[in-house]
Amino acid sequence: MSAPANAHRFRGSFTALVTPFKGGALDEAAFREHVSWQIAEGTNGLVPVGTTGESPTLSHDEHKRVVEWCIAEARGRVAVIAGAGSNNTAEAIDLATHGEKAGADALLVVTPYYNRPTQEGLYHHFKAVNDAVGIPIFIYNIPPRSVVDMSNETMARLFELRNIAGVKDATANLARVSQQRHLCGKDFIQLSGEDMTALAYNAAGGHGCISVVSNVAPRLCAEMQALSLKGDFVGALGVQDRLVPLHDAVFKEPGLAGAKHALKLLGRMNEEIRLPMMPVAQEATKAALRSALQHAGLLN
Repeated sequence: MSAPANAHRFRGSFTALVTPFKGGALDEAAFREHVSWQIAEGTNGLVPVGTTGESPTLSHDEHKRVVEWCIAEARGRVAVIAGAGSNNTAEAIDLATHGEKAGADALLVVTPYYNRPTQEGLYHHFKAVNDAVGIPIFIYNIPPRSVVDMSNETMARLFELRNIAGVKDATANLARVSQQRHLCGKDFIQLSGEDMTALAYNAAGGHGCISVVSNVAPRLCAEMQALSLKGDFVGALGVQDRLVPLHDAVFKEPGLAGAKHALKLLGRMNEEIRLPMMPVAQEATKAALRSALQHAGLLN
């Protein structure tokens, strides 16, 4: 029940990377360019093929290629937490062992969605992944999507295992930060999975954020994280004030669509998305994204 030796690498602003497409296929050049830009802008770490990376609509082969591209492009400059979740334990193990072999620094494993396991089922699912690899694992707890909520007690029990390092908490329940800190201790790495409350999350004991908005505003997200993690909450609030309209606008329609539309406005990539997800459709959302980018000082 202690932090991994490289725990210092899992602090600050991590980007839940979007996956660019071109004509229905993966766009490797655009993806690698996005990774390089993220690192140049100060992002502390990268998370390929999470939900924001459209993992539900990637084939296993595509999923693995995106992980490999991310690791290759990062070249050890920042930590890479490879998405490796599934509601099929054998499939999660396959993705996790691939991520480790490819050179990922850690893995992000979501609570099994749709089939709604018990807390005991959750424990044994994560234990099976833990036992199959030798790198840190972050539990991705996102009840609104998975329809199952890992309890704080189950999380504490899992933290006793060799590779369970922390959580990406997308509950937006700030009480969970304190409760998990109490049960698991300060070495349990707590990363917010919710942009709007990430500042408050750190104030309660969090260590950073796996962010959708940092796809669009990597430097600002990294600055806010750095200031808050050194205890300068006044300075961090100043950056947050610039980001709040963007946090709102990106999620007016599904977050990955909002992020891709904003990146299109910035001239960084197209907004092609795979069905059943759709690009931003509402003119009000497009206007809000443009206005938010202007408010943040990212667009004239």
